[in-house]
Amino acid sequence: MKTLGKYSIGMGDRFGHQAGAQLAAIIKAADNGVEITPVWNKSNREHTTIGTLPWDVRIEADAAVKKAGYRKPFFVDADHINFDTVDRFIESSDFFTIDVASYIGKTAEEKSISAFVESVEKFTGELKISGTMSLNTTREQIKAITEKYLFAAIRAGEIFRKIETIKGEGKFVTEVSMDEVPNPQTPVELLFILKMLSDENIPVQTIAPKFSGRFNKGVDYVGDPLKFAEEFEADLLVIDFAVKEFGLPENLKMSIHSGSDKFAIYPHIGSVIRKYDKGIHLKTAGTTWLEEVIGLAEAEGKGLDFAREVYIKSLEKIDELCAPYADVIDIDVNALPAAGEVSVWNGKKFASTLRHDQGNPDYNPNMRQLIHVAYKLAAQKMDIYFRLLEEHEEVVSECVFDNIYNRHILRVFGI
Repeated sequence: MKTLGKYSIGMGDRFGHQAGAQLAAIIKAADNGVEITPVWNKSNREHTTIGTLPWDVRIEADAAVKKAGYRKPFFVDADHINFDTVDRFIESSDFFTIDVASYIGKTAEEKSISAFVESVEKFTGELKISGTMSLNTTREQIKAITEKYLFAAIRAGEIFRKIETIKGEGKFVTEVSMDEVPNPQTPVELLFILKMLSDENIPVQTIAPKFSGRFNKGVDYVGDPLKFAEEFEADLLVIDFAVKEFGLPENLKMSIHSGSDKFAIYPHIGSVIRKYDKGIHLKTAGTTWLEEVIGLAEAEGKGLDFAREVYIKSLEKIDELCAPYADVIDIDVNALPAAGEVSVWNGKKFASTLRHDQGNPDYNPNMRQLIHVAYKLAAQKMDIYFRLLEEHEEVVSECVFDNIYNRHILRVFGI
């Protein structure tokens, strides 16, 4: 069976130019004693927006691996797919993030609900999860959880079997994600969700629950990091219990869909996984695109002109660009620099305003979130954009490498 490593990182690369720089960060981590499996991910929405195909991700990843002489496992993730979008990813992908968010809250057949509730009767009352953690459940609570989540689990099973029919048994890694919903799952809910997935015979290797707090695109965690740490540790213990109790894969681990750059919680993630000697899958999403814009700005000349143009046009199209991401961005439009102001910035000023360095007084998270969702504008001038990336490959690649290695890997894994 294809097996995901203990530590893994899902790396987005919307325009398909930075796999080499990303892989270099993985290689450096290994040189410093931390083995991390690279997973290149791209969602159907991103493919549709840019006009690329799932095979493009596979081609890029294969080329980067070959060029670097990399001989360890790597994966290509069909990111956030559902029953309607999975087909176009099946041939090129070997990692599938099955997103059940849209199915949560839909009710399964009453006989299925009753059968599940009966099957977990022994888990009512006080349930010892670990030496330090217990859960208390009631039949009514379990029925409510079943009514909320069973249909989604059944649907995940249908999607999994659809993939398996074509790919073959054991030929891919399965993740189930339920993070793109309004409310976090409790540890009790997670426990029974995992039982449902086990009943569907899904060999899930990563699970992505929703946590409290805001996971906005491209900026830091908004919430109480200590509360997150408590939730994360409780969920990790539930996963460990579920693996033993329900026969799920032994390497099942938490997947954090960070929206990237959740620096406030990275030390807590690292501390907890080291405390229990557990794995983690960290999905970093779209900050590679932001690093490309930063690199072009630092290159000055036409690179800076392009970066300015993207931002100025994003101000004009802000409602259109933000609408698909309304639940994962919080932009204070009054704090966005004006077009006239940005039009005279030099590359250093533009880069320092966009780069996620909270110690820099120029840093503007509102501008960063807006450009994060403005990649569509670069896609509309793909030829020009790609030529600039190639002309300034060295500075752009350094930005991408620095972001993955120094801001993410070092902070999570404590190298």
